[in-house]
Amino acid sequence: MLSNTNETTLKTKLITMEEAAALFYDGMSLMVGGFGGVGAPPGLINAILDQNIKDIFMISNDTGFPWIGPGKLITEKRISRLIASHIGSNPEAGKQMHGGELAVEFIPQGTLAEKIRAGGMGLGGILVDVGLGTVVESGKQKVDINSATYMVEPALTADVSIVYAQKADTYGNLVYDKSARNTNPLVAMAGNITIAEVEEIVPAGELDPECIITPGVFVDYIVQSKGVDWEWVWELKQGTE
Repeated sequence: MLSNTNETTLKTKLITMEEAAALFYDGMSLMVGGFGGVGAPPGLINAILDQNIKDIFMISNDTGFPWIGPGKLITEKRISRLIASHIGSNPEAGKQMHGGELAVEFIPQGTLAEKIRAGGMGLGGILVDVGLGTVVESGKQKVDINSATYMVEPALTADVSIVYAQKADTYGNLVYDKSARNTNPLVAMAGNITIAEVEEIVPAGELDPECIITPGVFVDYIVQSKGVDWEWVWELKQGTE
């Protein structure tokens, strides 16, 4: 654990939500952490909506639900292009795709995660065999290694990555809460600018190093969260049938 004296030598990455909102802009590529909305940063997503940011190229595992997670951005028609593994939980995304309002590229979940990881680690891409012999291989570069053929899948990065964490120190080291961790560690690495919305923020040196999942070197800014809106649409509220 760092001594308390080091707190004064490390520049804090804590900014206000208003300052974070100024980092978003029309036409940006945006990578969003989360799975079905859980683990997505609701405050940052609302800041994008409040700023009327539009024409976004979004990369996320999925599109959440219509009013949960990145699904809000779809519902408000702020996304013009999307890369995701599925959109089935958000009927609005399917409607916009079929109506020609939203360009969607589907990538298998494991491949998508690896493309994001590769981008975060500075790699040019990954080699996969999923999709060989199908329409997926059309236009893809191929290589032969050890008598096996693979397709080259380019790495993914984004202008801005937004993630949610349970706890952070002022340097940006992040700790996640159980399954809300999901794609956040990968997304946090792959943004030219990474902003983390955090439930609890502590001074540098107070986190157990063994619990840190995302090192602060990958995080540019942290903002205080006002709470999450993760409600599963298939769960009945208490007192209802």
